[in-house]
Amino acid sequence: MAQLCRILSSSRSVAANLTRGMASSPLTDMLGKLNHVAIATPDIEKASQFYRNLGANVSEKVAQPEHGVYTVFVTLPNSKIELLYPLGDKSPIQAFLDKNKAGGMHHICIEVKDINEAMSLVKSKGIRPLAEKPKIGAHGKPVVFLHPKDCGGVLIELEQE
Repeated sequence: MAQLCRILSSSRSVAANLTRGMASSPLTDMLGKLNHVAIATPDIEKASQFYRNLGANVSEKVAQPEHGVYTVFVTLPNSKIELLYPLGDKSPIQAFLDKNKAGGMHHICIEVKDINEAMSLVKSKGIRPLAEKPKIGAHGKPVVFLHPKDCGGVLIELEQE
């Protein structure tokens, strides 16, 4: 639980860093709520059961072949936790788990009103998207990831509302 508190605190500070010094700028007007914190896990069943034991609403495991992951969503009153587990030999989550055997925070997801406008805006601020155009994410909505080196060391996913 302490790790979860550190993750949520970190996500707030990353969002604050993205918008610091930009009182009512296009970027601050574009950013919406925190959608989820994603945690890579070496055992998705065990991680799912952990949250079920706490009384959370936990989804079934769903394959996301385009992203090379299985996902499970833990619904909380104000956000979600996304559990990630490798799918296939080229899963980016497997590479993450190879470096972090116990798993850990993989990314945070922030909602935006218009993903294409958001991509243009972050590019204009020197923040590199990891793809030229959005993909459809686990919620069936367009998403794009931002380079962690441009975001305080945190991988950020933008998801259209």
